[in-house]
Amino acid sequence: MGGKCPHRSVKKRRYSHKTARRTKFLVMGDDAVYDELQKGDGERKPLPVDEDLPGMGQYYCLHCDRYFASVAVRDDHFKTKRHRKRLKQMMGPAPHTQLDAELAAGMGMPDNGPKLMSM
Repeated sequence: MGGKCPHRSVKKRRYSHKTARRTKFLVMGDDAVYDELQKGDGERKPLPVDEDLPGMGQYYCLHCDRYFASVAVRDDHFKTKRHRKRLKQMMGPAPHTQLDAELAAGMGMPDNGPKLMSM
């Protein structure tokens, strides 16, 4: 006989540790971050003070769309593999948009080919 008792009082937690941290703050999509990066430095507004965000919302990584508690933590983040990977992804070609997804699913304009009997 092997296995666990079927009447366990403690339930297993599955994958909750992976999603709980990331959903704490509203995260922009890849296409919104890409569009924000395409703007010039003059078009971006200074960061407003927000008490609900870490570090009063003043320490921000635009590429990763994350706020940090201090300058030191943000600078450590700039050295991480995750940030460098995201930087490379955002500097490359534009990410997929809703139009790309619709065309791939066959929901875009129909392509019926050239007209045959046009006079």
